[in-house]
Amino acid sequence: MSRILVVEDDPHILRLISMWLQRQGHVVLEARNGLAARDLVRAEPVDILVSDINMPGMDGLALIESVMGEGCVRRGVVVLTNRWDHAEIRDRLAEWGVQVLPKPFSPSRLSELVESLAASRKAGSVAVRPISSERGPCS
Repeated sequence: MSRILVVEDDPHILRLISMWLQRQGHVVLEARNGLAARDLVRAEPVDILVSDINMPGMDGLALIESVMGEGCVRRGVVVLTNRWDHAEIRDRLAEWGVQVLPKPFSPSRLSELVESLAASRKAGSVAVRPISSERGPCS
């Protein structure tokens, strides 16, 4: 069981993802935008972050760069996007090994990615380390 933060501005997609991951046995936290997610994960670090890219306020890219640099996500990140520039997103977030899942996505593919990240936790390996030399709120 992993603690997962799901960040999605579409309430229907947010609920679908949350229910799917809860049925897989995970503890799921929810946020509707990047700013709320950043505040939540700084207060309560999570194992896995599942985030949309295009959101009001702070987008998913800025969120991921912020919390990963601070060490607030222990295992890894899956980003969901309807943008066409998947390679650019992958390149921008490559230092953290972020998985990019295009929308529309298969819930079973999302589960595979999440389970892979969760398995790294069970095995005791560290999949994600902050790269910032400065200590953030989660370091």
